[in-house]
Amino acid sequence: MITFIEAFKRELEDEAKETRRMLKQVPIGKYDWQPHPKSMKMGILAIHLAEIPDMITKAIVSDKWDFAEEEWNPKTFENQKELLAVFDSSYNKAIEALNSSSDSTLQDNWKLCAGDITYLEMERWEAVRHAFGQNAHHRAQLQVYLRLQDIPVPGPYGPSADETEKLVD
Repeated sequence: MITFIEAFKRELEDEAKETRRMLKQVPIGKYDWQPHPKSMKMGILAIHLAEIPDMITKAIVSDKWDFAEEEWNPKTFENQKELLAVFDSSYNKAIEALNSSSDSTLQDNWKLCAGDITYLEMERWEAVRHAFGQNAHHRAQLQVYLRLQDIPVPGPYGPSADETEKLVD
């Protein structure tokens, strides 16, 4: 039987392949596009998705992630190569954090907060699972953004309609 850490590493590796495929589709020149005024702009959503593995790193190496101490300042990118470099860096740090950890630490408490405001309080293993959920959620969100811009999208868990069309042609 594999450890939870090993299972998380395998899942991160699998999900990273699919996230990378989605990030490759983000078009230059559409970073300010948003489907609704309350929605994130495509560029902000893309960089947020690229940085989600940071949550795994924080969950493994810190007792909390406090936005009052460390405000989120999304990295900027000019093209897909730079966006993918941000993702690769975030992913590599998460893998390193998992490599340096063990199952025994996964039951330690962890908190996502902003000073006195607590957003999440859970065990570390739950925070890692939460990061995977955030990844799937924001990747699906980006897929909708791309679809609304008539940009072909990859299917993360089987072929998308765009990929199926290629198989039929």
